[in-house]
Amino acid sequence: MQGAAVREVHIEPEGLTGLLGVPADAAGVVIFAHGSGSGRLSPRNNHVAAALQEAGLATFLLDLLTPEEAADRRNVFDIPLIAARLERATAWIAGFPDTASLRPGYFGASTGAGAALVAAAQPHSSVAAVVLRGGRPDLALPVLHRVKAPTLLLVGSLDGPVIGMNREAYEALACEKQLIIVEGAGHLFEEPGKLDEVVHHARDWFLAHLPGSRTDSG
Repeated sequence: MQGAAVREVHIEPEGLTGLLGVPADAAGVVIFAHGSGSGRLSPRNNHVAAALQEAGLATFLLDLLTPEEAADRRNVFDIPLIAARLERATAWIAGFPDTASLRPGYFGASTGAGAALVAAAQPHSSVAAVVLRGGRPDLALPVLHRVKAPTLLLVGSLDGPVIGMNREAYEALACEKQLIIVEGAGHLFEEPGKLDEVVHHARDWFLAHLPGSRTDSG
């Protein structure tokens, strides 16, 4: 299947900019929550998004902070703020004609993983699946027991303390869950072939949980 044409969209009044790709007959939509210092132009996340589009999934990569907000490093680690923006993006996706019928999933990296889980833990959350890459799910530890969406945690075997953080979060999650340690990968999965392993696991997880209309999840 060919990837989708990607268009730039804007969410107002927050002033957020995103890249939306919707292939024909999309099976779901994956919303990306980037890590600290990253955004919609992240080469790693765009690589993942392109592969997900080829697998028949829509993708939405967006900057969860405005340039002015991102200039203040305190905002980069403001998990409640970033989670609220992710909820806003999810609501926007639900109201956009091309994606309104698609069940949403979250792909979170680094600190964005914590924000994705905080958003997924909200009682009204419609998210149907979560995948975390080199994430900091421990930043959402107090609310992890409320996450209902099936959650996949991917961590590099060379990522030291982050492995322990993910194991702690894994134990706290009460939903369907899986923790995969990717052998020979560091925090950014920059080693040859390791990001493609992330793509493989993420694609399979989303395709197992997102297909079907938004109303199928009740």
